[in-house]
Formats: sequence, structure tokens, C-alpha cells
Amino acid sequence: MTETPDVTPDETPDETAGAPRLAETFAEVEDALLSRWPETRLEPSLDRIRAFAELLGDPQASYPVIHLTGTNGKTSTSRMIDTLLRALDLRTGRFTSPHVERMNERISVDGEPLDDEAFVRAFNDVAPFTHLVDESESHPLSFFETVVGMAFAAFADAPVDVAVVEVGMGGSWDATNVADATVAVVLPVAVDHAQYLGDSVVEIAAEKAGIIKPGSLAVLAQQTPEAAQVLLERAVEVGATVVREGMEFGVISRVPAVGGQVVSFQGLRARYDEVFLPLYGAHQAQNAAVALAAVEAFAGDQVLDAELVAAAFAEVTSPGRLEVVRRSPTIVLDAAHNPAGAEAVADALDDSFAFSPLIGVVGVMSDKDHTGLLSAFEPHFAHIVCTQNSTSRSLPAERLALEAIEIFGEDRVTVEPRLADAIDRAAGLAENGESSGDSIGSGAVLVTGSVVTVGEARTLVRRRRP
Repeated sequence: MTETPDVTPDETPDETAGAPRLAETFAEVEDALLSRWPETRLEPSLDRIRAFAELLGDPQASYPVIHLTGTNGKTSTSRMIDTLLRALDLRTGRFTSPHVERMNERISVDGEPLDDEAFVRAFNDVAPFTHLVDESESHPLSFFETVVGMAFAAFADAPVDVAVVEVGMGGSWDATNVADATVAVVLPVAVDHAQYLGDSVVEIAAEKAGIIKPGSLAVLAQQTPEAAQVLLERAVEVGATVVREGMEFGVISRVPAVGGQVVSFQGLRARYDEVFLPLYGAHQAQNAAVALAAVEAFAGDQVLDAELVAAAFAEVTSPGRLEVVRRSPTIVLDAAHNPAGAEAVADALDDSFAFSPLIGVVGVMSDKDHTGLLSAFEPHFAHIVCTQNSTSRSLPAERLALEAIEIFGEDRVTVEPRLADAIDRAAGLAENGESSGDSIGSGAVLVTGSVVTVGEARTLVRRRRP
């Protein structure tokens, strides 16, 4: 789900009153989409997206779908699945959210985001139908529903052999769930978006289980016992086949390596030894095991060639997920925005890096579990610089600092509302050694707390490169 400003029901965009004019530029498409109901404003119903898809000719039914849900890891796993499928000479479409830097990242064909011209064309292909749905339903199509329609139509137009589709949030009521998955992937379930999905793992698992459909093959990552029970009950209810991490597939071993890690996997039909994965942390090795199982499940009786699998994994990237974007000092970006994600990142930092000091730059959204996220990072940050991103949903830096002081102590907290200033302040602390026991030059900065914060930081740092 993207992190965009909220609107009230009486702020229905003017474009919903009649047929929208076609866009000529990428900026015009952005404006038209962002004028719609944001993803943070939910009305749990598939009526609008079903009506929209029907007007478009139900494009999502014209190709098989690998559908992903879960609390963390969806984007990295979907990118791995995409890469493996393309190694099998399949043409892929991939829908992911939120975007890191630019909106067209959400819709990819053959591993590449739609360029600006193709994104405009995808919007114009569906725009004439948006007002018909707006006029027939009690609420207009949202930003997310419109982009989902664009993606499904673009994939049919390509055409793709298979679509890899990541939910925006939840499962049952997510707009992507108008598609029926051939393979339904459920990554680890934890508490996030509690105000929308429920405040217990059981409630959230029940919502995410909605992507498991009759006839699906469900690939389940390692879950808590409570979440696993809910997911298995759903699979039995609809007659889906289930494979589980730790039972039918999983990570056999992993060793940190320069630029990532070397992992051995047990797949559904074969073992794959000493595969280099250019991503950091045990959580990414587990994501890779899930991705491999999902592709094996999709491939049916076909046994994947071990060299093909190794070559595909070696090409995997995941922007904004423990991504090193600068050296001297090292700046790392990670989009962790909930306690479970923060704990996984913290473990990966201990596992794969030896930064001293590590300075955190943290900007979070106001509706997140700030205390849980800060607590997960506290043992790892020598100092934290509290900041904020440019959206109205961002928690003000001063308010975040008040919470941080309770956890880190006043001496370890700095406030810099402007993200650029926060990165500069943190870089200075990292370069000079924040405390007397630190070695000068061995420090690093981790920018985290929100996909939006990380996306804006990525743009800032890349612009400053010589």
C-alpha cells in the first residue's frame, strides 16, 4: 500500500463527475491518480474493482497469477519469483506496492517497470471506464483500485505468460484479490495495519488467507502456530493444496558472504546447494526459499535446473531493502516500518555487517507502532536522528523524538525535521565516531522507518553522487 494523504468522503475528485480526459504526460497521470481516494482510505468491498475489471474484459483471467500476501517480505519475494520465472523463458508481469521512488515501479513487464510513455498509455487504456464505475458505485474508484486495473490490463495487452501480483494490504478485500491465484504465497504474518486488519495475528491471518482460492496451491512461509492454523483451515475449506516452509521446503544452510550470502535450499523436488544470493539477512534467505517453492509449484512436475536457479538468484535486486547506496561513510536503506521488519533488519545488520558506530535516521508514519520499531533498533543504534518524510501522514520529527528519548535516552537522540539535514547529521556522526570507543571511518548510517522515507532518501543520495 502506498503512503498518501487522506481525503474525506465529500472530497470526491472532480474527474468522477464525467469522463476524464486522456493524459499526455506522466505528471498528468500522477495527478489524476493521486486525486482519487488514497489507499489509506478503505471501504472493504470488491464491488468497485469487480465492476472495473468486468468493463475492461476481466484481463486478470487471461493469464495465471502467483499472488503474494504477508506482513513483510512481499516485494523482495515477488522480485525473486519474477527473476526465476524469466529464467524459465516466461514473459512476466509484476505488480507491487508501494513504489520506492516513482509510481511506474508498480507495474513491470519482463522485469522492467513501464517507462513513462507506457505508463501513460496504460492509464489512458482504462481511464474511459473509471467514470462509469464512479457513477454506478457508492464510492469512486480509489488510487489503488485504478492502478490495479491498469496493471491487469497492461499484462493482458503485453501479453504475459504469468503475473506476479503483490497485495496492497491484507488479502480478502484487497483489490488484487479479484484475481484467482494459481499459486497463493503467504509470507510470515505479524501485526501491522492493525486499524484496518485487526490487532491480533489470528485476525490478520484470516484476512490474508482470503487469497487462497479453490484449486490454488498455497505456499506458506514459516508462521506462528496461531497464524498457521488459520491458514491451514482456509486451505482445507476451499480444497487448496499446501506446501510449508520447514516441512516440504526451506533453507538448509546459509553463510554470510561479500555482497550477500551463500544459501543451500531444499526445494519441492530437488536440492539446490551453495546458491549466491546478493541480499543480506536470514529473512532474505527464507524469502528466497519461498520464492523458489512458488516457482516450483507453478512449474508443476518440471524439475528446475540447478545452474539456472543459481544464475537467476545471482541477478536478484531489491531496492530499499538493506541496500547500500553510498560509501565513506556507508549509507544503507531499508524500508522496515513495523517491529517484525525492524527485528529482521537488526538481525541482518549483526549477521552481515560490522559497523561501529551505526547511526539511525528514522522517519515513520503516524499510524505505525513507533515504540515497537524504535525498541527493536535500540540495541543496534549508537545514536538516532529523528526526521520525517514529505507526506502529511508522516509523524512529526519532534513527536518521534519524544518517544525515542524514552527508549534511547536524551543523549542518543537528535531531531532534524528535514530528511537531507538528518542524513548529513548522521553521516557526520558516523564518520567521526559517535563515541570514544568507536573507530573513525568504520561507521555507517541506516535510513529506515517507512518506504516513503527510504524512497526520498534514495533520491537524495543518488542525486548527490559525483
